[in-house]
Amino acid sequence: MFTAPTDNTAALARRDARRRRAGMNLPDGCARPLGPAAVGVDVGSASTRIWLSGHGRLRATNPTPAAAERSAAVVRGRIIDAEAVRAVLSGLLRDRQQPLPTGVVVVACRPVGSNAQAELALREVLTSVLEPARLLIVDTVRAAAMGSGAAAGPLLIADVGARLTEIAVLSGGVIVAARRHDVGLHDDDGGTDPDAAIIAAVTDLIGQVRRQAGHRQAIAAAVRGGLLLVGGGAARPRLAARIAGAAGTSVRSPAAPHVAAVRGAGLAALSVLRHDARRP
Repeated sequence: MFTAPTDNTAALARRDARRRRAGMNLPDGCARPLGPAAVGVDVGSASTRIWLSGHGRLRATNPTPAAAERSAAVVRGRIIDAEAVRAVLSGLLRDRQQPLPTGVVVVACRPVGSNAQAELALREVLTSVLEPARLLIVDTVRAAAMGSGAAAGPLLIADVGARLTEIAVLSGGVIVAARRHDVGLHDDDGGTDPDAAIIAAVTDLIGQVRRQAGHRQAIAAAVRGGLLLVGGGAARPRLAARIAGAAGTSVRSPAAPHVAAVRGAGLAALSVLRHDARRP
């Protein structure tokens, strides 16, 4: 039986428009994925990472030298150059060779102590690139705890990044105390001991949360349980042992501690996606 050819010019035009919006050049016949996806995002001073459900983790180094803080795209957890961060995120997605499906759920990390302006800048960048159906923001330390598979009991966690050191106590998955210092691995002053500033920062932050009024029982239990060290600092030789000696508490790290936060954000997004799917 002969069937007359269908004029699909309009359909092809819509497909090409979707590809252009996604910044992709896909082979002919490569269909847009069906169904929503869960996305975790961690935009840092030294690197930007994305976790995609079904695809694992993608990573890119920010386009400006981490040592040149004044010209960096992200400084101390704040987006300075939105266009540069958009380019990094778009490049990560382009490397997948497949655009995101519609209806994505995005969970992004924010540093402890971020203000409303910093969060708004993050939301605007992620919305413009990912076009999420839902966008949620979670503290980096909380995401890292989830990504590390930490138990729900009182937990003391420190995230040592390129230009930030954050510490928090979580109880039942909720942050009950949190502090930060604007110092990180890329703040080496050229001295003989590059870890000295990090050790001092972590020790001081532990002291601060110990002295905090309220939640004393949970904080004391968390400190007794030892420190969970994540972020790039967890990969530094001997740093964990030196922090343990200076702070007077045991220190441990999960597998792949440098990606704990983005993994946790991705798992949180996946949980939201599954919860939404169960709703009537």
